[in-house]
Amino acid sequence: MARFTRVIGIPKLTVHLARGLRFRLTLSYVLFFTVLLVAIGLLFRKQMQYQTTGDVQDALEEEWGAAKGYLKIEYQQPRWIADASDPEEAYIVSRIKHVFFIADENGNALDYDETYEGMGLDSAEEIHKIISKREPTIHTRYDKNGVPYLIKAGRIPDDKGRPYFFAIGRSLAPAKNTVRAFTRAYFFSLPAMIALTGLLGWALAGGAIRPVNLVAQTARDITGSNLSLQIPLRGAGDELDHLIDSFNRMTARLHQSFEQTRRFSTDVSHELRTPLTAIRGQLEVALFTAETPEQYRDAMVNALEDVEKLSSIVRALLLLSQAESGQLALQKAPLDLSEVARDVVDQFQIPAEERRVTLSATLTPEIIVAADHTQMERMISNLLSNAIKYTPAGGAVKVRVGLADAIGWVQLVVEDTGMGIPAENLPHIFDRFYRVRNANTSAVQGLGLGLSFVAWIVEAHGGRIEVASTVGEGTRFTVVLPAGSDAPAEPEITAHTQTA
Repeated sequence: MARFTRVIGIPKLTVHLARGLRFRLTLSYVLFFTVLLVAIGLLFRKQMQYQTTGDVQDALEEEWGAAKGYLKIEYQQPRWIADASDPEEAYIVSRIKHVFFIADENGNALDYDETYEGMGLDSAEEIHKIISKREPTIHTRYDKNGVPYLIKAGRIPDDKGRPYFFAIGRSLAPAKNTVRAFTRAYFFSLPAMIALTGLLGWALAGGAIRPVNLVAQTARDITGSNLSLQIPLRGAGDELDHLIDSFNRMTARLHQSFEQTRRFSTDVSHELRTPLTAIRGQLEVALFTAETPEQYRDAMVNALEDVEKLSSIVRALLLLSQAESGQLALQKAPLDLSEVARDVVDQFQIPAEERRVTLSATLTPEIIVAADHTQMERMISNLLSNAIKYTPAGGAVKVRVGLADAIGWVQLVVEDTGMGIPAENLPHIFDRFYRVRNANTSAVQGLGLGLSFVAWIVEAHGGRIEVASTVGEGTRFTVVLPAGSDAPAEPEITAHTQTA
């Protein structure tokens, strides 16, 4: 069984390796360089063919020019006038006469060598065609053994001016052999070069994907308890650094989300446990101690009040969840923010008087925004409710609506002279269920969801919210929204900003 496992394990390992990114990168390197090396070899081969053939043609041109100086046709017979005692001239003439053919205009052969004869003497028709041309022609011919020769043929006059056919040639075999030797040597060494490229590509691919493997390893190590784990940047500023930075940002967002979920679960359980405990206690007391219908009725009334409180918490959570998940659609329309603020301020006059808090408003007319009327009322109501609840008797709450300093924006300011918010609490006041816990706020009732609604409403309308507070002096919330009857296509301002 062990032997069988090893046999089937090898193909699995091979398949896994072939599917790996390192293997595919290496294969890409090898394919690319194989094509590149083959293209370079073919290019050099073509260039060498052109160069060697050009050298033969240049030599042939030189011999053609020399032949016109040494060859004379007198009395219809060719005669070479080279000085036999001069070795250089004798060598030149012997080179010219190595492959040559001389004939009259009727195609009658006057002189030729065995090599040219082996290629076949030109016919009378071919000779007449070449003589009729003003310039010589160059073409390739093959002997009986298949050896190629470069032939230059043209007309040459005799002492009477009559045209004669003259052709000389040089072998292309040395040039062909040189090209063939290069081709053989290059393409025989090509597998070794490809193998070396594969090894180099494997090493380079390993170095290239090492940061990717690090990201993968870190992702495997991340659990719910160490979401703050970060991968150090390489400092190269390349795509891999961008990937690492994006991964770090993702883990930071996940860490923040998990922390919010944990806090949310803790706060929800705490908020729901209190009314449930009260309901159970009241019902148990009524069950064991009540003796008259009035006592049962009082217990039921108190339980219903706690049930209503519990229902309000659930409704608020449901509404906030729908809002943040996008299920709560905004019905935006041109809206006069000053009119909305005036209506809400009028509604809160009685609660303010009951707490002996002065509520006033300074409203600039015709402050138009593209907004949802219901959500604007909820935003202003939550801000006013908080301001009145946390302002002691004799204090004041002021509401101002007008143009912001930045062009194209309007602002709503809700300012109170209440107890203020400590600086360490400011970054968290828009979190769900978050409430400032101290001796001054312990008697104030609330769910800690109002400012979460405010933050969502401001963000959904493309605005921002700022808060400034001094303990013992008061708090000022400033909501900045885009002016005009058209909503911005995409908000470019963060949901809220806290400044102490």
